[in-house]
Amino acid sequence: MSTLRLGDLAPDFKAETTNGPIQFHQWLGDSWGVLFSHPADFTPVCTTELGTAAKYHPEFTKRGTKIIALSVDGLTSHLEWIKDINETQNTIVNFPIIADQSKEIAVLYDMIHPNANDKFTVRSVFVIGADKNIKLILTYPASTGRNFDEILRVVDSLQLTATYNVATPANWKEGEDVVIVPSIPNCDIAAKFPKGHRQVKPYLRITPQPNKL
Repeated sequence: MSTLRLGDLAPDFKAETTNGPIQFHQWLGDSWGVLFSHPADFTPVCTTELGTAAKYHPEFTKRGTKIIALSVDGLTSHLEWIKDINETQNTIVNFPIIADQSKEIAVLYDMIHPNANDKFTVRSVFVIGADKNIKLILTYPASTGRNFDEILRVVDSLQLTATYNVATPANWKEGEDVVIVPSIPNCDIAAKFPKGHRQVKPYLRITPQPNKL
C-alpha cells in the first residue's frame, strides 16, 4: 500500500467505536475531522492525551471539526479505559474511539511503522477537510505526547487558508497578521485585502487576518 500524502482522499472505512458503529465519510458529513491513533489502551501518555482531547472537544466543535481516536485494542477494553481516563484526567470522553483489533484501519492509514514497532500504531494525526481530503499529517513516536494547542492552531490555519489567499507565518495564532500569497499581484491587493497591508519585501506582504473584525 502506498503511503498517504497531503491532498489524498482520506480512505473510507467501517468501524466499531465506543459511540457505536460508523461509516467514516458518512460520520464526518460536512465537517472537518481529526483522526489520531494510540499505541494501546491503558498506556500512560495516551491516557493524558485522550483526557486533553476531551477537554478541547468544545474548541474543535466551534471550528466545525469532529475528533476521533483509534487504538488497536478492542471495544470492551476501550470502554474500561475510558473510565480510567475520566477519573484520572477529570473529564468526560464524549468522542468516539475506534476499536481496530484487526489493524485494518491502522494499515489503511499507514499508522504502523515497523522500524518503531511492528505491532502497535505510532501517534499519527490526520486533519481531514470537509472535502474528505487529507490536509495535514503528523507522526509522533510512542514516547512523546501530542500538543493539542498545536493541532487546534493548525486547524485554524488550514480553515483560514482554504478560504482566503493567505498563508500563516511561523508561530501564528488565531487573530494575528497573515501573509499574502505570492500569486496575488500588488495591483489586486487593495480589492482583496481592504484592511490594508505592509510590504516588508516584494515577496513578503503582511495583512491583518481577513476574517476578523
